[in-house]
Amino acid sequence: MSGRAEEFHAFVGDRASPLHRTAYLLCGDWYLAQDVVQETLVKAYRNWTRVRRADNPDAYVRRILVNEVHDRWRRRDKTVPVAYFPDEPALADSADEIARRERLRQALLELPTQQRATIVLRYLEGMSQGETAKILGCSEGTVKSQSSRGLAALRTYLTRTESWL
Repeated sequence: MSGRAEEFHAFVGDRASPLHRTAYLLCGDWYLAQDVVQETLVKAYRNWTRVRRADNPDAYVRRILVNEVHDRWRRRDKTVPVAYFPDEPALADSADEIARRERLRQALLELPTQQRATIVLRYLEGMSQGETAKILGCSEGTVKSQSSRGLAALRTYLTRTESWL
């Protein structure tokens, strides 16, 4: 294996799982997330020289991932590819945690794409406002406003679904 291939292979070994998690949180479909990550890594490998020279190669590849998710949504006439998640937990009331996690996932899928990407990167991936802004290609002010709106929408959705229980 060449030095470039070995270096890329090491990067993928470290980052594939977190990238897949991010993709899943963005699109809500495990199999679509696998496709998105695969396409992201293909694009990263094609541009590996540029990626590795970036200040933050991980952020560079995450930007590719977010762009790939957005491109897939655009290609589908702006319909967000969302997996069907039933209102009831898949397991028969084994724990309240399962039900809460399911409601949170469904609430996340209800958000507009920009808010969802902001919430996923900022709060579920633990990135700073600056890192999130860089990946999404927007200002920190936009990250703040999208975060605020997204969190408010999540609270509203979760409050509304709590009353059903």
